[in-house]
Amino acid sequence: MRLWGVVSGVAWRTLKNVITTPSLLLPSLMFPLFFFVAFAGGLSQVQNVPGFDYPNGYTAFQFVFVLLQSAAFGGVFTGFGVARDFEGGFARRLMLASPNRTGIVIGYGLAAILRWCITATLLTVIALASGMKVGGGPVDLIGLYTLALIINICGFFWSAGIAMRLRTLQAGPLMQMPVFLLLFLAPVYVPLALLGGAMHAVAKFNPITYALGTGRGLLAGDATQVGLSFGLALALALVFSVWALRGLRSAEAAG
Repeated sequence: MRLWGVVSGVAWRTLKNVITTPSLLLPSLMFPLFFFVAFAGGLSQVQNVPGFDYPNGYTAFQFVFVLLQSAAFGGVFTGFGVARDFEGGFARRLMLASPNRTGIVIGYGLAAILRWCITATLLTVIALASGMKVGGGPVDLIGLYTLALIINICGFFWSAGIAMRLRTLQAGPLMQMPVFLLLFLAPVYVPLALLGGAMHAVAKFNPITYALGTGRGLLAGDATQVGLSFGLALALALVFSVWALRGLRSAEAAG
């Protein structure tokens, strides 16, 4: 099979399985929507805290977090699919039929992107319908969704590396928990300046903190630290791509 044939075949099969299987599709849709409603609605009075100066309101403030969260977990959930395919034997048969096995990873990665696009579209429509204020222009919004896309790729490469090393769905918590901790050790509810103590110290060295800050700035039309945020995200994507490809070599060695 040629490279594009492998990529398109894996991506189409993975995406089709997700769309036609409610138990796979609904969690990836409902999870971010639940957090958006819970945070943007239930915690909306946080915007009245002294020092909270985000100009577009709390709905927009939380939308950026939930968008990045959905991107990260969209990649992780696709990693679950990789583990499921190994556990069921499909991935091994695919590897035997594919001379260029890098295309397998690319195909799953493409499926992760397309899967997240469905979630991001639904989330954006609901946020706009609920009155979210958008201060950024087209270039700012392209930057916001591009940043989220890179985080989606990071989430996929991380989980795919685990899935191809362990080749079982029992590795699910190992794929998910580090991503969950990284997200929630960032300034989720208030800006970084309002965090105190150990939480502020941890968040300051968390790359998601800078992605959140830049993403919120892009949505408001006043982005800061754009180069740093994109640089960190791209660096993580590069590191995790190597991690995923080495996971593929591990799967090849296991036969």
